[in-house]
Amino acid sequence: MDSGKDRQEKYELLITADSVQSTDERFTMDNLSLGDNYKPLDAYFRKENGDIIKRSYSKGERRNTNQTLPRIAFQVFEKQISAMSVEDKERFPVCKYNPEKEMICGIYSSVDEFKKHRNTIEYLTYGYDNGRQFVIYSWNIFSTVYFVQECLKRFGNRGDQFVLTYREKDEKENKAEETESAVQEELVQQFKGYRNEYSSMLIESKNLIFRGAPGTGKSYLAKEIAADIISDGYFDDYTLLSDEQKKQVEFVQFHPSYDYADFVEGLRPIVKDDGTMGFELQDGIFKKFVARARKNYEDSLKSKETIEKEHSAQESMTEFFSGIELGVDTFKTINGNEFTITSVDDSHINISIPGNATVNRLSLNLDEVRMMLESGQKFEKIKDITTFLGKSFATQGFSYDFAIYKAIKAKKAAAPKTPIRLEKLKKYIFIIDEINRGEISKIFGELFFAIDPGYRGKSGEISTQYANMHSNPDEKFYIPENVYIIGTMNDIDRSVDSFDFAMRRRFRFVEIKADARLEMLASLDNEELEAEAIKRMTALNKAIAEVEDLNENYQIGASYFLKLKTLDFERLWTDYLQPLLQEYIQGMYDEKGIMTKFERAYGYQKPADGDENETA
Repeated sequence: MDSGKDRQEKYELLITADSVQSTDERFTMDNLSLGDNYKPLDAYFRKENGDIIKRSYSKGERRNTNQTLPRIAFQVFEKQISAMSVEDKERFPVCKYNPEKEMICGIYSSVDEFKKHRNTIEYLTYGYDNGRQFVIYSWNIFSTVYFVQECLKRFGNRGDQFVLTYREKDEKENKAEETESAVQEELVQQFKGYRNEYSSMLIESKNLIFRGAPGTGKSYLAKEIAADIISDGYFDDYTLLSDEQKKQVEFVQFHPSYDYADFVEGLRPIVKDDGTMGFELQDGIFKKFVARARKNYEDSLKSKETIEKEHSAQESMTEFFSGIELGVDTFKTINGNEFTITSVDDSHINISIPGNATVNRLSLNLDEVRMMLESGQKFEKIKDITTFLGKSFATQGFSYDFAIYKAIKAKKAAAPKTPIRLEKLKKYIFIIDEINRGEISKIFGELFFAIDPGYRGKSGEISTQYANMHSNPDEKFYIPENVYIIGTMNDIDRSVDSFDFAMRRRFRFVEIKADARLEMLASLDNEELEAEAIKRMTALNKAIAEVEDLNENYQIGASYFLKLKTLDFERLWTDYLQPLLQEYIQGMYDEKGIMTKFERAYGYQKPADGDENETA
């Protein structure tokens, strides 16, 4: 059968209590792994009287995924399944890929329960009855056929049936899904090795914001999580990470004047070689960080052969540029134009062309030369470069690219100096302190879309605002799967109310209460002092919560009490806590009375006039 015709054909899988049949003659219950090659188009339940029940999608639920069929089964037989005993649910058949494999069984009440039996990301969660869950194994479109058929056998009528329509995957879809599943599996395989309870939460959610009262140690906690994840559960102290590991973490604090140019990219003033001022497009802190993560992500997918080619090209370039005298050694284009190389950086080869009256200086794209060398192809003329780079017309720079390429190739390649090793996929964590203090929409711009956990990778590619100024205007920006974002914010900050709603739905919000991080006080290295600090903090927070116009968000966190390393309790009160609390209650009825209650709860004794003068 013609392969082009195959891709256009739709198939139908009919499941009854007694049989499973497909209009695709290749289907067999002896090899359900074939489901990896197909994509669902529709699924529904047909009663014996002919009535059809379709999936009732919850808000935000994706249509026609590999999980649609079992979700309809849960929807139709929800009451019967929930009424089963725990033992019967755990013995419920779900999947058997071939006769030699053992049947995968189990309907569980949570992901944690599921993972006790099968530690994998290959599962579906079905929510029902105000927060309860069914969790079962699920991967490709055929992996739950046994489960669906068993539902019909136990709970259906004789003529009931499920119908699944599907098609063959396109080659690009297959490749993308294989890559995504491999990356996801690698990123979550260390879930149980983390020391911090929030680490796995971040890996699952991609984006996390810690919110709560001031002084609860949210920023410190963010760094603890970063250290925990980067070290695979070995350290929780950021300072103990190696210099190389610290490159996987970035920290920035937002403020009202922070903008897109600082975060993503923007024009920055520079002094040119001739001493004049100009502007250059430069990447911001987040884009630079993502570039590091993206390189690791893409390198981790490369074969050994590809890596060898890249290493060889890089070493040839390094040897060539270090062996020439900048601004002195001359080279010739295919048309005889002489030029010198004046400087080389990570992105550009800057050249001088004395004989060109119109343009005597040019900045070439270093990556174009690198890609030519890495390809292993032979470039005999300028047209070969144009075709290779996918351009319609040759640019002026291609003539000089070609000349430099030939000069590098002319040097005898030395044996590789560095051993070849495959790149390991790493996790990269970006921490944004005081995330609500910046103007979010101005800072992130079009990255609103790219940071969404559902659009990580190339499916979330975007063009940035300055794309037309890039060396390759068609270049797209995306955030790879191995990037995780932690934000921190104080709930009482005046700017919380203006926090962008589009951003809110892209983050998982976790409240850190005032007493949640008391373990920080162990660093006081004095058990009596620690106990007294906890006692005073608890009493003060109780008094704060009792004030009608205040709540838990105004309570005092443990990090304030770390100042006891250099201060006593009285100075902590007068210099830090009292001014903060006075700000809280300013304008309230009976400010003086409320403040007196706080003082008593904390245990602060006002000095007598004589004592006060003596202290001063």
